[in-house]
Amino acid sequence: MYQKIAALLLILAFALPALAATPVNINKADAPTIAKSLDGIGLSKAEKIVAWRDEHGPFKSVDELSQVKGIGPATLERNREAILLGDSSGAATAVNKPAPAKAKPKASKASDE
Repeated sequence: MYQKIAALLLILAFALPALAATPVNINKADAPTIAKSLDGIGLSKAEKIVAWRDEHGPFKSVDELSQVKGIGPATLERNREAILLGDSSGAATAVNKPAPAKAKPKASKASDE
């Protein structure tokens, strides 16, 4: 019994990473690369992503992908962490969170000198 459970857990441990999306820059990658990298995106949808990008320019946010026919909220959420918008020189970012708010400067107290 325990051997069967251990074997099942071992199989799952190796299978789960295969289901995860691979980071990809949707503003530079070709359709086959996008299709291989993102979960639930086949070649047809990847070609639609590239066509939208060619027509409208680079994606400015991950949510903008929802404008591509066939890309819905579930697909976006499943791939959000892997969708990159910047270049690959270390500035590549998955734009999935709002930018942190800038701290307001503290008002200085007038000193009694």
